[in-house]
Amino acid sequence: MYLAIKRLIDIVLSLLASLIFLPIFIIIAILIKLDSKGPIFFKQKRAGKNGSLFYIYKFRSMKVDTPNLATDKLNNPEEYITNLGKFIRKTSLDELPQLINILKGDMSIVGPRPALYNQYELIEARHQKGINCIRPGLTGYAQIMGRDFISDDQKVEYDKYYLDHMSLLLDLKILFLTFSKVIKAENVRG
Repeated sequence: MYLAIKRLIDIVLSLLASLIFLPIFIIIAILIKLDSKGPIFFKQKRAGKNGSLFYIYKFRSMKVDTPNLATDKLNNPEEYITNLGKFIRKTSLDELPQLINILKGDMSIVGPRPALYNQYELIEARHQKGINCIRPGLTGYAQIMGRDFISDDQKVEYDKYYLDHMSLLLDLKILFLTFSKVIKAENVRG
């Protein structure tokens, strides 16, 4: 029952957020085109519910020649981030296009962050703990507990905690702490 309510909340909140943020979407799109060569959006293959693969959407914050690795796996991520990218990553505005993923059903607002398709160890560790049975999220428990500054093993433990304690109250807590951390620009690399 909770998962059905969670999906309904995802749809309603994503639609509302899309309408509210539409002017910001347009401004960011224009600024990305003025700031650097390449597309406005960045899409990347990620592992979703039950291990299915999907393309996640983001505003492009990195140069087009960036290796296809998670930011925390790059040696010097700062050299790949565009000027505008520094701002939209710190403010998490680069994540706004994931509202499309939520509406499509690839993601939820709250859940484990989706692993890159080639983060095989992280995907397998989540599979072993049963975490891949839920939709990945725009934000999640591991995000508020350290984001780019925790190990994959720690991420899996936080994701498992979320799976074991999923509730509307925990989702609200994660959302509140996410907004707090975004405003303070905490736990963001680059």
